[in-house]
Amino acid sequence: MTVAEELPETPETSETSEEEPIKQRKNGLYPGVSDELAENMKSGWADTELRDLRPIAQAAETAARRAALSARFPGERLVIPAGNLKVRSNDTDYPFRASVEYAYLTGNQTEDGVLVLEPKGDGHEATIYLLPRSDRENGEFWLSGQGELWVGRRHSLTEAEKLYGIPASDVRELPGKLREATGPVRVVRGHDAGIEAALTDKVTAERDEELRVFLSEARLVKDDFEIGELQKAVDSTVRGFEDVVKVLDKAEATSERYIEGTFFLRARVEGNDVGYGTIAAAGPHACTLHWVRNDGPVRSGDLLLLDAGVETHTYYTADVTRTLPVNGRFSDIQRKIYDAVYEAQEAGIAAVKPGAKYRDFHDAAQRVLAEKLVEWGLVEGPVERVLELGLQRRWTLHGTGHMLGMDVHDCAAARTETYVDGVLEPGMCLTVEPGLYFQADDLTVPEEYRGIGVRIEDDILVTEDGNRNLSAALPRRSAEVEEWMASLR
Repeated sequence: MTVAEELPETPETSETSEEEPIKQRKNGLYPGVSDELAENMKSGWADTELRDLRPIAQAAETAARRAALSARFPGERLVIPAGNLKVRSNDTDYPFRASVEYAYLTGNQTEDGVLVLEPKGDGHEATIYLLPRSDRENGEFWLSGQGELWVGRRHSLTEAEKLYGIPASDVRELPGKLREATGPVRVVRGHDAGIEAALTDKVTAERDEELRVFLSEARLVKDDFEIGELQKAVDSTVRGFEDVVKVLDKAEATSERYIEGTFFLRARVEGNDVGYGTIAAAGPHACTLHWVRNDGPVRSGDLLLLDAGVETHTYYTADVTRTLPVNGRFSDIQRKIYDAVYEAQEAGIAAVKPGAKYRDFHDAAQRVLAEKLVEWGLVEGPVERVLELGLQRRWTLHGTGHMLGMDVHDCAAARTETYVDGVLEPGMCLTVEPGLYFQADDLTVPEEYRGIGVRIEDDILVTEDGNRNLSAALPRRSAEVEEWMASLR
């Protein structure tokens, strides 16, 4: 940021910005603003109001989601914040990502936004509270660190109403309104400390948790818009994996970070970001389940475990893993382990269907892995004993999948009885991702196994008559993986 040393400080609060002059940076090169310059900056600007805006693509879906929320909590005020910017270091912030609950209900993604559902009659009246365009009278648009000339134009409140189909108001007025509010209130906690402080004497942790749980469970079954977005995310992810295979020679000359960077380029060009930290784990790093340092060597003869997903502009993410031979050919032992994981994944995917228990796909995959470990002499059978005692977990460690959506581990606040102890329904989307990991220092397995980690992961949609593999465009069979890699290199 070449102008960083001249960037004035952001006001500590929005209320302060209306009552006091906008603060200057302590070590800025300009000591102040002359009256003449301040007056000059107020005028001579064209009208840039956007008057031909259409509603966002998911406006009908977000309205239906708000209606379901209203029906669940009649007569109660519901407050769902987007969250605030978080400081990365000094005066630089992390890229902002709105809370999933807020984005799910509004489609809006801007910082400081708050959705409020006010009880009215038999339902609620929704208002989206946002920061309006930065003020030109007080100089905020060019003096504030979050002003329009520094970080870009915000939508006006009128524009926001057209986009999101919700009446919009100035969020700077909201804390005062909430402090004066009467009647039962619930808020989604953990995103906006100022909003929570305004409600501190009106809410309870138990009631707020009920709101959070409901919004998590509401996302268990995806609507058609969400399924389309998940497929977009997966399709971009497939192209990202192809990008990586094409540059494995450059990764060998550098490190795992070349792989991470290559995939990130695809994510930023076609989507919003990566959905989670890319795992680009080569060689024994593949045995570390969440290896995101990505600073190790990439060597011919080793395996690369790439676990990555593109996040769409609407926050829906893919989550796909392939384990690839860096030189394009599996060794005999690598193929043996890979094929075992593939067989386990096939069993898991086959168990995904409406009416099945959520746990069925996990149990099916784990049984195959346990059978292989007994067959190879790595653990003493019978298989039922291994599964009962969980002995296979020394080499497989994790569960076989999770719900997928706006969070990579979606619906995490849902009740156990509706999630892992629940039943699959059409519209649910989950991952199936068995793995085997033989640590480099594991003396209980033959030396040839050590340092080999394999995971295969696909994104599976539950359909009316079974399932659909959203990531089927990426080969999974070992021979097909080799053919695919050869065709790209």
